Amino acid sequence: MSDQPGDKQADRSRDDTDPTADQQERTNDEHTEAEDDRPQDPWAARRELYEHVPAAVSGSLVGGDQIGVSGGSVAGDVVLGTKVEHHYRIGAAPHTSGDIPSSELDQLAMEFAGYEELVHPLRDQLREKRVLVLYGAPFTGRRSAALMLLRSLDAVPVRAVDPNTPPTALKDEVNSDSHGYLVSDLVTGRENPLRDIDLWALRDALREKDAYLVITVDLFATLRGVDPVPWVPPSPQAVLRSHLHALVDDPRRERELLALELSQEFLDRHDHQLREAAAFAKALAEHADGTTTREELANVGPRLVREQVREWFGDDDETQLRDKAFLISLAAFDEAAYALTAELSDTLYAQFQRTEDAGREPQVGIFGTSITKRLRLARAVEYWREEHTEWGPVRQRVARFQEPRTSVEVLREVWTSHPSARPALLAWLRQLAQDGRPLVRARAAVTAAVLAQTDLPSAMALLIEGWAKSKLYRDCLVAANALATAHAVGAPNIPPILRSWCEEDAGPRLRWTAIRAYALVGPRMPDEALKALAKAARTGDDEQEAQHIAESAALLLSDESASVRSRVLRGLLELLRDGPSDRRLALHAFVLACARADSRLLLRWHAEAASTGPAEDARWLSLLWQTALGDLRYTADALKALAGWVLDANGDPQAERELAMLFPMLVGTDEDRKRLDHMLGSLRDRRGGGPPAVAHRLMAVL
Repeated sequence: MSDQPGDKQADRSRDDTDPTADQQERTNDEHTEAEDDRPQDPWAARRELYEHVPAAVSGSLVGGDQIGVSGGSVAGDVVLGTKVEHHYRIGAAPHTSGDIPSSELDQLAMEFAGYEELVHPLRDQLREKRVLVLYGAPFTGRRSAALMLLRSLDAVPVRAVDPNTPPTALKDEVNSDSHGYLVSDLVTGRENPLRDIDLWALRDALREKDAYLVITVDLFATLRGVDPVPWVPPSPQAVLRSHLHALVDDPRRERELLALELSQEFLDRHDHQLREAAAFAKALAEHADGTTTREELANVGPRLVREQVREWFGDDDETQLRDKAFLISLAAFDEAAYALTAELSDTLYAQFQRTEDAGREPQVGIFGTSITKRLRLARAVEYWREEHTEWGPVRQRVARFQEPRTSVEVLREVWTSHPSARPALLAWLRQLAQDGRPLVRARAAVTAAVLAQTDLPSAMALLIEGWAKSKLYRDCLVAANALATAHAVGAPNIPPILRSWCEEDAGPRLRWTAIRAYALVGPRMPDEALKALAKAARTGDDEQEAQHIAESAALLLSDESASVRSRVLRGLLELLRDGPSDRRLALHAFVLACARADSRLLLRWHAEAASTGPAEDARWLSLLWQTALGDLRYTADALKALAGWVLDANGDPQAERELAMLFPMLVGTDEDRKRLDHMLGSLRDRRGGGPPAVAHRLMAVL
């Protein structure tokens, strides 16, 4: 390929329309950057991953409880987000004109019992003006309120008017014998706004017929000179109780149902839609008559979340493509800064446009998107949160789904039910993996993990394996993070994949990916992880790879879980008694853990084990220290780690006490005492002066 400027310009032009341009550019970057590429510090890499994964995954990744990620299990609140037709039809918009059955009005009146006072202030306005425009958010019971308002004026039967009727033609629709009319969610726009003169004409026609009309609109209706009346809905808790009473009509049994743990979890939340409250009431009633088991009741939430997601991605209206890109981006960046989510959603939107028309240059509007509308569509909330960055803490506006399960369901739905979206999604994720921001790279890995849990063969072949074979350590690290997260959320067959990649003939980058992944999956299988790392150390002869293996083992030894650390400690002691490569790995990993673990973890561990147990941990830690100090290959590094602890203990009485407990345990011979005494006597404080006071006190302990 020519390297002339004109050719470069042509390449850039092709990149704008070629769906494989990002991949080609990435390949070119590998050749130019591979020589300078270095693996990221493993402690920093693990810290970044743990900091940037969403809360629903972080618990699983670090060994905590899994929170509603894998399978259909339920953990936490039962939250419902649905497009489900129920007989009460809260928020549903009719599509043809016709009389609403009186039976529906009677049933709705039973369900509306308890909060009729919410419509009483509106009744006088409707009686005087004959027509009322009621506005509010979707699924807040506007339609039900409108029907109860008309019923309170005895304006029955009620005729439902097609919401697609142009506002200028509404007058022609009030020509039947009905005394009440309803337009639910009137369709308006720049070309057909609802104007005050339309209402004036309607008012005259309604007076002649002694009839009333209620028009409901959402918050984004186009109005000209119209003063709409806001609808203040009842609480979801009130809707739940009233619907349950209408269905069960047994106060004692209703109290028992509301006292169930699942009901209390629902009542403790205040972000439910009213249709969710009604749906949960129906499920409770079915549970009361024995047609729904407790397990089925608990599964109502996950099932309805899936139906909500299918509703979002169910139609092919091109005007909604940007909104769908935002939903996918929010699924990947749940609990991240809104600005970042929106930025990367537009990047995905451009990829979708390339898929739909490879010959068209992507066009992404700069302005015109509404944060409020986007978040309402996504059933998401925004809030302010302090984020820790490499430049210090910053305050950012964060967005997340109200229901934590939604993000996983969105990714599953797009990946499994809409295969035509895969090329764009894959290109987008590869681009995220190349991003300079740690959070973006971490979310690329988490997203790939969810896809692997859903469809392991495709996710491995199309995404993760390509990262793992890359010439860039940066890509390999994303693959390692993806595999570790996939194992944490329940993806199948991850351990066999890692074992095969650790084999001698797997290739250096696959081996490195598996070695780094073992440091992350190890807390869930420490024995197997340490055995695999030891086998890799025996089959490899590269010093740099040996360093990486020792780092992964050291990360396992410095895990947050005390039980994991104890198991790894026992494994290292077993390696001490095996061959030379196993012994080197054990000592190398131990010294690295002492030098690199955060907050003097191993020092504190020894002190706690010596004081409260298990006493074996204290003895074995002392044994490893003595062995490392006595092995000339690791003596200098071990003394350096000890010296760092001593400097940290200057002015820290607790750390000094911990060292005073450790140092006598390290002395087995006069040579050991002399070595430690010399280290303390030659130590220089942080400012380059003589030994700190704590060093003299520790010498006295020796």
